[in-house]
Order: sequence, then structure tokens, then C-alpha cells
Amino acid sequence: MPPTSVYMHIPFCTNKCYYCDFNSFVTKNPQLVWDYLDALKNEMKLTFEQTPVEEVKTIFVGGGTPSYLEHDQMKYFLEAVQEHLGRYFASDIEFTMEANPGTTDVEKLTIMRSFGVNRLSFGVQSFDNALLERIGRIHDTDAVYRSIDNAVAAGFSNMSIDLMFGLPDQTMETFAESLNKALKLPLTHLSSYGLKVEENTLFHTLYQKDQLPLPTEEQELEMYLYLIETLEKHGLHMYEISNFAKPGCESRHNKTYWLNNDYYGLGAGAHGYVGGQRHVNAGPLAIYLQKAKEGLPRVDEYRISTKEQMEDQMILGLRLREGVDLARFQARFHRTVEDEFGAIVTEQKAKGMLEEVDGHLRLTEQAIPLGNEVFACFLRE
Repeated sequence: MPPTSVYMHIPFCTNKCYYCDFNSFVTKNPQLVWDYLDALKNEMKLTFEQTPVEEVKTIFVGGGTPSYLEHDQMKYFLEAVQEHLGRYFASDIEFTMEANPGTTDVEKLTIMRSFGVNRLSFGVQSFDNALLERIGRIHDTDAVYRSIDNAVAAGFSNMSIDLMFGLPDQTMETFAESLNKALKLPLTHLSSYGLKVEENTLFHTLYQKDQLPLPTEEQELEMYLYLIETLEKHGLHMYEISNFAKPGCESRHNKTYWLNNDYYGLGAGAHGYVGGQRHVNAGPLAIYLQKAKEGLPRVDEYRISTKEQMEDQMILGLRLREGVDLARFQARFHRTVEDEFGAIVTEQKAKGMLEEVDGHLRLTEQAIPLGNEVFACFLRE
């Protein structure tokens, strides 16, 4: 079966946040954006000719900042999506677009809604204006409220936001205040991640100079545990170690990744996974644009061995609160988890890190903050 999920990358941003190492570019050149959209449209054509679509259940447009597109650019992009995929849309398709506060007016959101986008993910990060400025965001909390109001006015009811914790000079009190403000919004989903200082970012430079006053590991853990407890109390249940949703509102697209299922990946720097083979697109815009004129803009393609697929299935699946479906693993690989990873599972169960519940192997409650340590055990030489 061909993939039923599609990821598309819009790499443009109004500015580069200080922690961001995503494939994103700041430009004020509208022609560059149009050239990119033409290249992306051609990649859609070639990709779906190579692996024809049968049904599309989820689309996720990420970035960058997809809502950076001007009204006519947004319409052009979404017309291309409809041209190549519209007739394959499932009746209950989940069509998500990332957006930044301050980049979405009612008219733009109405265009998005009219072409089938039915889920929004806003990069809020914090409700502390000083902290937003500190991490290089260009919006303030007023822009968050305006953006949510605009989305509701345009007919959106399925909305998510991102919040970050472990930020420079962030305290438990300021994080709790941001979380409490978030819970007053009409949200169905919330993602929250601890800051990771990545190379090739301003924060990495400051960190190396000892000029980035981060919370301690203990303080960051306190924030994470407060996050889980507070969201659960308010009906947003943890379904993945960084993601929380009202019942039935889990991100079906992101579950595609955690279930290690196939997906199309299009756009500069995008990755795809089709038929046991991964591909990587050119990231730099000039290279992507040139390659897209010649054919598919890929710089690497490689097959994932069965051994690696099984490791991925465990590592990704254990991120889900329900854990790894043992019967599904066996049906996919014709081997049981016990056959393949028995010694590791036994050891982690003895340590109180893994448990078996309703046919699933999952992290115990105490292991959730230590998930990376457990995941690493399934990476064999």
C-alpha cells in the first residue's frame, strides 16, 4: 500500500528564532517564494507519478512558517495540493498547517479553510512577553489571542499550540503561568518540549560562552511533571511523551511517525519513508530549486534493513503512552518482540522501566521522564 500521509515543507520565516535549527530561511524576496512554490508543485507531480496515491488520510504542512505565505501564495500552494491530492482525500482527512501568531488574519485563514485545512498548530512557546523576546520570537501574547480569535472566526475548531520549557531564566512560576493561560484557550491539543541547545544556533554560541542561564535538570523535570499533572486534570491526556489531547483529537499525522508507518515527504530538506526506503531532499534553497528543475530534488535515498525497522518500531512506539502493539509488531516482522528484544525487555522490566498492558509494551509512569535512556537500549550495534 502507498503511504496515506503527506508531509510538505514551507521553509520561509519572518525571522530566525535563537534556538531553531530547522531548515528555514528569512527572505523578503517574493519571487523566491514563488519559485519555491513552483518547484514544490513540480515535486508533487513527480512524487505522485512515481508512487501513485490511493487515499490521503493526513497532510501536515510544516516549516519554517507556512502561514508566512501571502494570501495569493497560500491560494496557489493549496490549489496545487488540491490538484494533485484533492480527489484522494479521505472523508475524515486531518489536514494540519503550522502557523505563527501574528501571521494569520481572517482572510488568510478563510483561504486555508476553503481548501480543506481543518487543523492548526500555533507556535506559541510562552505567554511571557519578556521570555518570547529572549528566545527570538517576534510575537507577543496579544498576537496569540488575536490569532486564536481569527481562527475561530474562520471556522477552525481543531487547534493545537506548542509550549516550551527549560528556557533561559524560565522559572517554575513563569512556566505554570503560561500553561494556565494556554488552558483558557479553545484548544484540542497541546505539545510541549524541553529546550535542546542545537548546533548552528545563536543559543549554542551563547551556551559555549557560558552566557545561557538555563534552569537546572531538576527544575526542568519539575516543569515537565507539572505539565503532565496539570494537563491531565484539564482533560488533555498524554498520548505521547510530549503531546496531549482531548479524547479523539490526537494528531493522527504525527502518530504516523511514532507507529513507523510510511509517508510522503516533500519540500526543501524534507524526509520521506516509502516502501522501506527513506529519502532526503536537498535543504539549501538554491540546490533544492535547481534539482527540482531536473527531477526529484533528492540528495540521498537508502533502504532501511529489517533489523533497523524493528529498532525504529520499538523506539518510536515507546514514545506513545499506549506503547508498542505486540501483535502488530509480530504481524509486521514475523517475529515477536520477545524473540528479538527479549533480554532488553526483561532487564528494563526488572528495573521498573517497562510494563505490559493490554497487549502493549510501554514505559512505566516512573520511566516517562527517562524515556531516552530506555530508547537507547534498543539501538544495537
